[in-house]
Amino acid sequence: MLMLALALAAVSPDPDYRQDSSWLCRPGRQDACAQDLTATVIAADGSRTIEKFEAAKNPKFDCFYVYPTVSLDTTPNSDLTRGPEEMRVIQFQAARFGAKCRVFAPMYRQVTLTALRSVMAGGSPAIDRDMAYRDVEAAWNDYLAHDNKGRGVVLIGHSQGSLMLTQLIGRAIEGKPAQKLLISAMLIGSNVPVLEGKDTGLFLTVPLCRAADQTGCIVTYASFRANSPPPADSRFGKGDRSGTEAGCTNPAALGGGSAVTRDYLVTAGSLLGGTDAPRWTSDGKPVTTPFVRVPGLLSAECVRKGGFNYLAVTTHADAADPRIDDIGGDVRVGPTVLASWGLHLIDMNVAQGDLIALAEKQAKAWAAKH
Repeated sequence: MLMLALALAAVSPDPDYRQDSSWLCRPGRQDACAQDLTATVIAADGSRTIEKFEAAKNPKFDCFYVYPTVSLDTTPNSDLTRGPEEMRVIQFQAARFGAKCRVFAPMYRQVTLTALRSVMAGGSPAIDRDMAYRDVEAAWNDYLAHDNKGRGVVLIGHSQGSLMLTQLIGRAIEGKPAQKLLISAMLIGSNVPVLEGKDTGLFLTVPLCRAADQTGCIVTYASFRANSPPPADSRFGKGDRSGTEAGCTNPAALGGGSAVTRDYLVTAGSLLGGTDAPRWTSDGKPVTTPFVRVPGLLSAECVRKGGFNYLAVTTHADAADPRIDDIGGDVRVGPTVLASWGLHLIDMNVAQGDLIALAEKQAKAWAAKH
């Protein structure tokens, strides 16, 4: 009881989303979304071009982003002080959407990476998932009251962020006035249960997206290497009960089948921190931009296999191609790859260009209806 009391005492006070400091990203200011997003594009012949990022000058829709488990705070739930890990995840996942939309990204008292690692090691930290959700709902309500003004909005989340937004849809959006504002919900790196072979399940009126002009729907997947499907103990890619499965929608081919993805891979490091920069080409020439694109190297397809439904990512290695023949993204403990996590660290990056293009198409379809 003493440890629980100490943990609860260390929790930050409820956030005030009227304060700029409670947001990682808000429109009209220089903040976490203003980081360098320059990408080096490496063609199949090894030639390189530089792709500059250009933020939208007058975006017509909004993006509301909730980040995954990244906090390195030592308490079970994080405080509301931004650290390098929160800045990093914004750069890796959210800021590039600013090419098409206004990005709103609240801080929230998430369950920390410290707590997650403790749970995985058999511990039982005093985590408070309800508190994390309350923060996200409070940020959403503040956004609706002061910023939305009838604009369409795309919800974007990854991992824990997707879980928060899944709850938000169920508690505060479906069947509520806010549902008419929903362009789509991109709930990446988590399980959205649907009836087997169907597009609805957890939600009755918010189905999976199956076309680029469909709105009020969900884009979701968990990615695994095509040659390393989910093992039996994987937490991703499966339903929550008999008769259900995890929804899978390939943003590069919503109608089904395989398609080359538009990737934005991180040059070095990962959501979990810094790692050595890989050799992106056989000549060992360094990539000096924070992002790299390798057009045609990756393709993806939603696959049902072994009781799982997941996004299978294929790397088209070619001995004659001077580019890297493999990509990172695995979760590791030391040298050991945790196969049950798949490509969780780059779920969004393997198809980020497709997600952004899809958000723009869906926003135009939403605007035409409204």
